[in-house]
Amino acid sequence: MGCCCDEDDGDILRQLMNNSSSTSPRSSSSSSSSSPFSTVISPMNSHFPALSSTDILRTIFQKLPVPDLARAACVSRLWSSVASDRDILTAAFLAPWNLKAVVGNPISGSFWRDNTLAKFAISHRIVRGDSVASLAVKYSVQVMDIKRLNNMMSDHGIYSRERLLIPLSSPDILINRTCFIELDVYAKREVAVLYPNDVPDTKSANISVRISSELSKKRVVDSLKRSMQVDNETAQYYWSISNGDPRAAFAEFSADLQWDRQVEHRA
Repeated sequence: MGCCCDEDDGDILRQLMNNSSSTSPRSSSSSSSSSPFSTVISPMNSHFPALSSTDILRTIFQKLPVPDLARAACVSRLWSSVASDRDILTAAFLAPWNLKAVVGNPISGSFWRDNTLAKFAISHRIVRGDSVASLAVKYSVQVMDIKRLNNMMSDHGIYSRERLLIPLSSPDILINRTCFIELDVYAKREVAVLYPNDVPDTKSANISVRISSELSKKRVVDSLKRSMQVDNETAQYYWSISNGDPRAAFAEFSADLQWDRQVEHRA
């Protein structure tokens, strides 16, 4: 993919900026004749091909923060495809906090739309003697914040868990760290998790992978159910005999349906 130098980037950004003074009633008559960019710029404007160039859009979007990328994705299909690029999303997600890397793929695309400090958490493996109050003191956070993040109704919820997610007390904790995208089974949310020495807990990672796999299977089965117009058990049956291949499952269902119709016709 092409790359522009710094001077080119500046020219592109200046062309994209809609100077409010150029559209004011007093200057509209003079500016319209002196500047080709005085009109309102639109992605659909055929006279401004930069807005339909993937390379140029990538150059621009790489400079945008997460909220602006989300807005850009709503403009058109082309903008959405560029704004949804994993490399661009990752860079925008990491930049405000000086993070080193983010590992894993979120189940929900909306994960990338928010990279506030509340999106991150520390994974604490529970040991004998731990309590919500003691962990709040250890990590310099509030007891209620720990409960809220972990979807806990009382302090007793700690005894049924192997770990707790701890909210961050300072953004400095994120500097030059690696976070891992996980769906926590108890918190019931996707979180960018930090581990000691940036090494994930194997058991926690396995739980996250299993949940992700189960949710993916449910989505596929639901899609098959709608396409076949059958009940959930029938959709699961064809999904299982096709080894998890949706196209093969639908092909098997279509073949069986055609055979049934032929039998009825002969009868």
